Amino acid sequence: MESQETVGMTKIAVLGAGTGGAMTANILRRKLDRDEADITVVDKSTKHLYQPSFYLLPFGYLDAEEQARDVTELFDNGIEFVNDEVVGVNPDEKTVELGDGNLDYDYLVVATGHRLDPEATPGLLEGWQETDSVFPFYHYEAAMEMQEALEDFDGGTFVVTQPDTPIKCPGAPLKMTMLADDYLRRKGIREESEVVMTRNADHHFGVQPYREKLYDLWDERDITFEANFSVEEIDPDAQVVHSADGRELEYDFLAPVTPQYGQKAITENSPLADGSEDGEYVTIDQHSLQHTEYDDVFALGDCENAPHSKTAAAARKEAHVVAKNIASLMEDKPMKAEYDGYAACPLLTQKGKAMMAEFDYEDSISAPVESKLNWILDVNVLPSVYWNLWLRGYDPLP
Repeated sequence: MESQETVGMTKIAVLGAGTGGAMTANILRRKLDRDEADITVVDKSTKHLYQPSFYLLPFGYLDAEEQARDVTELFDNGIEFVNDEVVGVNPDEKTVELGDGNLDYDYLVVATGHRLDPEATPGLLEGWQETDSVFPFYHYEAAMEMQEALEDFDGGTFVVTQPDTPIKCPGAPLKMTMLADDYLRRKGIREESEVVMTRNADHHFGVQPYREKLYDLWDERDITFEANFSVEEIDPDAQVVHSADGRELEYDFLAPVTPQYGQKAITENSPLADGSEDGEYVTIDQHSLQHTEYDDVFALGDCENAPHSKTAAAARKEAHVVAKNIASLMEDKPMKAEYDGYAACPLLTQKGKAMMAEFDYEDSISAPVESKLNWILDVNVLPSVYWNLWLRGYDPLP
């Protein structure tokens, strides 16, 4: 039964307490009076992990204990957190089906992120669980296990593979590759090693002018890129990665990126992704971030189909757009906030150096320059900014 306080108030449900969901909820809470809107965030996990740390933890460049927070610590007062699983969404009835009951809404924000599916690549899960040479570092546990394995690695073929699916943080495999090359050099075993990265595309990075700068760096450091390599299977016994076109890539140390998909509650138990090309992503207008069929539904981050890079930097810009547009609709005003496709990727090229790739729907923004400052920004500054400002809904950086 609703209390008298909540009767007549606008109900806003946010699905997901990750980067996009936490930011949006906190921004909305500050924009809207307590007697104006109820804001509820739902997530099955009570832990929030700093995912950009996963390619840094194996090399000991960040303290693992500092990369997690309790979800309830992230939200401003006046935001209700429900620790439950989202089972489905019925946008016609304006209800979210949870593992334990239903949640009604007037406005829905979908920020459910990507679902990692290691079983989608035959042999990946077996290699991770049963050998000491396969570490799918997009999983926190694997990133931590990889740190110990690297200490024991005495040379050989170090391989980073990517799936055919879209992935969050598309620059992470490149960063893992370059940091591994640098690590092996610092360890004095690079001459006894080969470093290889695969991708099922013509190029290892999609945006110019950063791509050409990376090609130059990789040529100088003898890092191999295997283009148009579609991973079909991993044979952990033979330590071989098989491609769909019959190529074989032997490895001594494998860091595969796990295939990634939309959450099943959205893709199988709601119509919100029905309009996307592969049925995996919530279909939205790429500027307003409003659903193409349901005006009271918005989505941001890795779960939607806008043609931007799936990064935390993109989500932090989208969060402000979603919050402003929901506030406008609540006041019966036209939506004016627009997302321009901004994304950023600090490309760590070696210990102490990084290149900042920034771009939007139309153009690249920053110059392709390696610097110590970019390394300091990514490793020493951004984690604190992320926890203390971005997740709280403040955005002091351009």
